[in-house]
Amino acid sequence: MVDRAAPNIVLSQGSSPKVPLVSDINRRKFLTFAGLGAIGTVGFGARPWGLQYAGAAPLPTSGAGTTLEAVAVPLGSSGYRRLGAGPGWPTIVRTELAEARSGREDRRTALASLVQLTDVHLVDAQSPMRFEYVHPFTGSAFRPHETLTAQGLVAVVARVNALASGPHTQRAFDAVVSTGDNTDNKEFAELGWFLTALNGGTIVPNTGAPDRYEGVQNSGADLYWNPESSVQDMYKKAGFPEIPGLLGAAIAPVTSPGLNTPWYCVFGNHDDSVEGTVPSGIPPLEAMYTGSLKFEVPGSPEQAKAVDIATKFDPGAIPAALSAFTTPPRVVTPDPTRAPFTPRQFIAAHLDPANTGPGPAGHGFAPDAGETGIGYYSFEIAPGVVGISMDSTNRAGFVDGSLGAAQFRWIEDTLAAGSSRYYDTAGNPVSQARSDTWFVLFSHHTSGSMDNVVPDPAAPAEPRIRGSRLVYLLHRFPNVLAWVNGHTHENRITPWPGSTPEQSFWEINTASHIDFPQHGRIIEVVDNVDGTVSLLTTLFEADSPYAVDHTDLSPLGLASLYRELSFNDIHADPDLGGGTADRNVELVLVSGR
Repeated sequence: MVDRAAPNIVLSQGSSPKVPLVSDINRRKFLTFAGLGAIGTVGFGARPWGLQYAGAAPLPTSGAGTTLEAVAVPLGSSGYRRLGAGPGWPTIVRTELAEARSGREDRRTALASLVQLTDVHLVDAQSPMRFEYVHPFTGSAFRPHETLTAQGLVAVVARVNALASGPHTQRAFDAVVSTGDNTDNKEFAELGWFLTALNGGTIVPNTGAPDRYEGVQNSGADLYWNPESSVQDMYKKAGFPEIPGLLGAAIAPVTSPGLNTPWYCVFGNHDDSVEGTVPSGIPPLEAMYTGSLKFEVPGSPEQAKAVDIATKFDPGAIPAALSAFTTPPRVVTPDPTRAPFTPRQFIAAHLDPANTGPGPAGHGFAPDAGETGIGYYSFEIAPGVVGISMDSTNRAGFVDGSLGAAQFRWIEDTLAAGSSRYYDTAGNPVSQARSDTWFVLFSHHTSGSMDNVVPDPAAPAEPRIRGSRLVYLLHRFPNVLAWVNGHTHENRITPWPGSTPEQSFWEINTASHIDFPQHGRIIEVVDNVDGTVSLLTTLFEADSPYAVDHTDLSPLGLASLYRELSFNDIHADPDLGGGTADRNVELVLVSGR
């Protein structure tokens, strides 16, 4: 336990390797912001920094339970490694978009405090409708820890409840937003586990046979980690342990306390497409979900490669590629709960009164959204701060997303309704008699992954809108603070400078809960009462030990193993954690008011 968080460090324009270079910004924008440079390194004094409430003294920053206090780090330098507690990460003050003025710590007022969860990927690891065998080509097709996603998410929920408030402001969380890929393969079973984890109750993370595991991890195949077998598979050769009893423990019931904070849901591509990429509606694949045949081992790498290529470029060719397998499929116990849901059914499940949990009813979706299929909405995060939840998935399938033209117009109308001043498409200022609202937008996809403009089968004549056009739209509204998203499984924070300082905003991308480093993010919105606002973002990890004995097969022990295995995954990407400027940061903006 520490009394005070790590020191705050100022990062000015040009200090981060992950922000746009001058060549990425036109000369006019660069000159506009060149005067907002570094103000030096601050925060190493004895005075803690915090917020002021109604004239009270500044509150100290409390990093307990977050990455301000401690961070999972590997022990050792090579091979399969256990994890331990490393030093916390400092808060970096980023001034690319506005000056961080001295004394703001004493003037601040907290406006909102929220939590972002993203890419939790509740996985039915025994489903027949999976392509685990293509993982040598697409690493995410199989993860050695994928049987433990339920235990991992329960530990995340416990952490959010234990934190309860923002570390810098101590303001109680106003909302939790899950920004997509809530399920892994759009199965009703996975959706039920997700809703139970966030609302509270007991999850049985098992499908098929009620008394045994029937998936690739007891196949004996070299392709997969077989934890209960002595077979020297490709994971054991990389140092993975043998853990007797693991698979039986993984499918045992686990109870979630449920969130104590109202939560909101955002669509992700894995909530809409087969394995997050293949369009819905291919009859042989739809039938495989609830069937009894599971393809586990191809006859050759070439056969697996044919399926991998088909999932990315020609989904209609997948059935033929599977029929060419020379190794017979495994016979497993069929289960109707594995049936795939439609977007309307996904929404309807959230609207079911049985799934209200801590609220709100519908978790953001409009009361009639189960009929209309509209997956976007706005909601009040806190007084004066509104969230806009976008649906960036493309019903045509594939990994990346885009927006329909109707949704794009709705976003523009929503922003205009909460802005007394904004800019028209020609860059001219517009004033109107409206009350000003701060906006934070949420989507699954990032600005750079919204280029999938294949027509929506349900609305083939409707244009699809790329992420670059959304960035341009957001620049027109000075009340936009941030665009928060997931999808890439990476921590990355990008400044988006506008034509004037007040037209700038931040894009906040957060790592997943399935791939290491398995982070969530707290975002605290504060008014610095000096013409600027700040977004204080802090990463946190699940409430599970960094290491336990491998004989500990309790839910908490499995949640710990979930993190450890994700770090050691042979396909793990060490860059997903981001740089220091993408982690714990203060993001300063001109308020425009």
